[in-house]
Amino acid sequence: MAFIALGINHKTASVDVRERVAFSPDQLVAALQQLCSEVGSREAAILSTCNRSELYLEMEKLQPQEVLAWLANYHSVSLEDLQACYYSHENADAVKHMMRVACGLDSLVLGEPQILGQMKSSYAVAREAGTLGPLLGRLFQATFSTAKTVRTDTAIGENPVSVAFAAVSLAKQIFSNLGKSQALLIGAGETITLVAKHLHEQGVEKIVVANRTLERAANVAQEFAGQAVLLADIPDILPHSDIVISSTASQLPILGKGAVERALKLRRHKPIFMVDIAVPRDIEAEVGELDDVYLYTVDDLHEVVAENLKSRQAAANAAESLVQQGTQDFMQRLRELDAVDVLRAYRQQAEVLRDDELQKALRSLGNGVAAEDVLAQLARGLTNKLLHAPSVQLKRLSADGRYADLMVAQEVLGLNVSETH
Repeated sequence: MAFIALGINHKTASVDVRERVAFSPDQLVAALQQLCSEVGSREAAILSTCNRSELYLEMEKLQPQEVLAWLANYHSVSLEDLQACYYSHENADAVKHMMRVACGLDSLVLGEPQILGQMKSSYAVAREAGTLGPLLGRLFQATFSTAKTVRTDTAIGENPVSVAFAAVSLAKQIFSNLGKSQALLIGAGETITLVAKHLHEQGVEKIVVANRTLERAANVAQEFAGQAVLLADIPDILPHSDIVISSTASQLPILGKGAVERALKLRRHKPIFMVDIAVPRDIEAEVGELDDVYLYTVDDLHEVVAENLKSRQAAANAAESLVQQGTQDFMQRLRELDAVDVLRAYRQQAEVLRDDELQKALRSLGNGVAAEDVLAQLARGLTNKLLHAPSVQLKRLSADGRYADLMVAQEVLGLNVSETH
């Protein structure tokens, strides 16, 4: 049995290459079945995300170049292009790589949790395709167990390391129950979309997206059951907004001190939490002077992110140790599996000898032989038959001068005798 983990990721390949090698969800089942058929793999799974495409295989004989050639051929990509950016890990290194990926240690954002769910989807699809056997199945389960331990025993996923998530985390510190808050998001780009996602996940149901064009605002808002408005509508929305997060490309401020003061009067000075992620700023700096406003800039968030990255890195060091232990434990269990067939055959042989001697003993009892004599003969006969094959092999090892093998046999038999040649 041999494992291989082969693929490309954000560290080794450009976005262009990653896009060309990505598997769509509706391709995966057929791709897995074709992969096993064409490279002679007994078991296989595929993990495909925006940052990586990886093949996990259990093969009788490791053939990474054949696997890479299949990947290139399947996506009609030049083999030379893939050879310049692929990586391949084998056996214990493959096990360790899978565990590091599942724990977020190999992610673009250190410790990000989404990858574990994507690995679980990979496992489920392989089961559906019929390409997940007992060995790769055990590896996935060991991987999930190690990832769970890392999440439980370290703080690797506790501190936000994106500006968007840091903004939402600060909002949680201001408001005890975000679910009762209304959020006004100004802009409709990637950062605001991510902020909306995090707010929605934290239970914020009232999300208003303001933008220069209503269509772009609607594209973001509808995904989170929110409301889309134009920038001109902000004065009407602001008095009802507890959270304001802005990220536009405007060269001039969108929110001034006067507009916020008017909103605060209508709110009867109920506090507003504001985050200005834009550069140049969307919110005038003077707004931060108002008593009932908590205003944070992108620099404030970067300080939070930098500090949290340090915290995650410390947790990552502890996670690496857990991954190493998980790898060692799995490889040990795997080696123990190698003995299962031998043990099964040895037990079956012993049971045949036992049954044979038992039948002889029962016949002797039926013929009137004393029970004591029958038991003595049963013990002698069973002992002689159980020792016969090992005795023959031990003598042969000695005759051939295979003293190292004799020492192993002594250990296997649990003997404690002086070494004699």
